[in-house]
Amino acid sequence: MTDTAVFAAGAVVWRLVEGKLRVLLIHRTKYRDVTLPKGKVDPGEMLAQTAVREVREETGIKVVLGVPVGVSRYWMRPKRQKVVHYWAAEATDDAIRASSFVPNGEISGVEWLSLKKARARLSYPVDVEIIENFARLVDDGVLRTFPLIALRHAKAVSHDDWDGADAERPLTARGQRQAASIVAPLRAFGVRRVVTSDALRCRQTVAPLEKKLGRAARVTPKLSQDAWDDGTGDIRAVIGRRVRARKPAVLCSHGPVLPGILSELALATGTMHGSYVDSASALEVAGFSVVHVSATNPGSGIISIETHEPKI
Repeated sequence: MTDTAVFAAGAVVWRLVEGKLRVLLIHRTKYRDVTLPKGKVDPGEMLAQTAVREVREETGIKVVLGVPVGVSRYWMRPKRQKVVHYWAAEATDDAIRASSFVPNGEISGVEWLSLKKARARLSYPVDVEIIENFARLVDDGVLRTFPLIALRHAKAVSHDDWDGADAERPLTARGQRQAASIVAPLRAFGVRRVVTSDALRCRQTVAPLEKKLGRAARVTPKLSQDAWDDGTGDIRAVIGRRVRARKPAVLCSHGPVLPGILSELALATGTMHGSYVDSASALEVAGFSVVHVSATNPGSGIISIETHEPKI
């Protein structure tokens, strides 16, 4: 990696047509090439947010992200490396019908192809490698997934600067900015449900997301640090309910509680506990780990875990 790297994000957008898998390629006007939809990160954006925005800008299709399918790296002139993160993303029939795409100065056309034809049509080997990664998900039968997202609350007023009850410590000004900044990245994964510790700092962290979703969070002491400390918490009940629901959700809690949340997610999905589970729980404030689980067979184990940190 180089300090002058250019970061970008995109997706392998897919759909089923009469039971047959098709992926979306774009024809770029300026470069006269065929590639995957992607684009550079805008200032202040997180990668997942960029991927969803770029797919919509280039294809007119609104998607939510599924499992990550790899990172491509290649050199640009003058001696700058471009690093592109990709996710799988299903294009629903409704999203395709709502597409606003028309040929333009950047994209001359879009094309739905089989994996075999896509491999042959793509202009660049790095794109073919991403398609191969995607194909392995297809072969493993884990294309359709749902995310359960473990979120650490944003920056709160420190213990030393707070005289009241720990559960009533509010977010700092920086924490409030962090809370606002993670709304779009969380929504990139299709989140519709929010479960949070009853501590004020957690409730304030998810408040901007609640407002954007138009849906109140489920507030519970079962994920609180106070309950964790005194042994009255019940993470297992919360996790079990969310896995059974098989719907995208955010679980907002505290640094000391997060290892328990990730461990219970591994247990509820029949996943062997490894170092990657521990790493996913070691989050900075306002950081979150996305745990991808099979929508058809949650008990088959965690498909993938990815971690995101805010830029504020």
